[in-house]
Amino acid sequence: MFCYTLHMIEPQGVYTPKEASEHLKISQSTFKRMIKGGLIRANKVGGQYRILGHEILRVLSPQIDQKATTLYQKIKNKAHKLLDE
Repeated sequence: MFCYTLHMIEPQGVYTPKEASEHLKISQSTFKRMIKGGLIRANKVGGQYRILGHEILRVLSPQIDQKATTLYQKIKNKAHKLLDE
């Protein structure tokens, strides 16, 4: 089940606190405490928190986060090369 959840998280996706806490399998109040404690980075947009999928992956597994980031960068670089041709 753990690996299945990781596949559903898009590194460049934007998640609400409810969605992020569901992925992390923690309560929303615990999630908010983690934000306030600096354990999870989040941005306030219009008074509401938004969390990047990259940040959720970092909390779940730094190794998977690094692999997802590397893969994303490779795809992005190939797309730029194709557009430049």
